[in-house]
This record gives sequence, C-alpha cells and structure tokens, in this order.
Amino acid sequence: MRSIANSGRFGRSERIILFVACAILPLAAEAYVGPGAGLSLLSALWGLLAAIGAAFLFLIMWPIRRIRRKKREADKARHEATPAARKADESADHEHHNQS
Repeated sequence: MRSIANSGRFGRSERIILFVACAILPLAAEAYVGPGAGLSLLSALWGLLAAIGAAFLFLIMWPIRRIRRKKREADKARHEATPAARKADESADHEHHNQS
C-alpha cells in the first residue's frame, strides 16, 4: 500500500507543508504547566500590552502637547506685546510689592 504523501498526487511543497503540520501538531500533550508559569506568562503579557499602550498614548499625545505649548507661548507673547497688558502687569507687581 502506497502512502498518500509519497503518491504522485502531492508536489514537493505540499509534502513539506504536510510534514511540518504533522511535526508541529502533537497527538497528545504530556506536559503540565503549573500556576506559577501561567501567572508569569500572563504578567509578561500584561507588561507587554501596557508598554505598547503607553507608547501608543505617547505618540498620540506628543503632537497635541506641542500644539498646546506653542499656543500658550503665542498667547503669552501677544499678551506681553500689548501696552495695556504691560501696564496692568507693572501695576500688579507694584501693588504686590507694597503689600509685602
């Protein structure tokens, strides 16, 4: 009786795929994974997910923070450029020094 894998119906690539599938898929798993190993695997997975999430959040927030900082600096520069604002700041500083 001829084997299916060695019959002329399968090419070389199909035989390799069949061999790899048979080698990877065991018939019975004769191993025990204790609770310590399982918890270690889960904690490593959670750590990896947390690191990816933090990196993603940082990438999202970076341009937003930069835009907000530039807007704040522009508002401050515009505020300091107006004569009324400078006069108000000087009078507030003067009053603060008199109260001390």
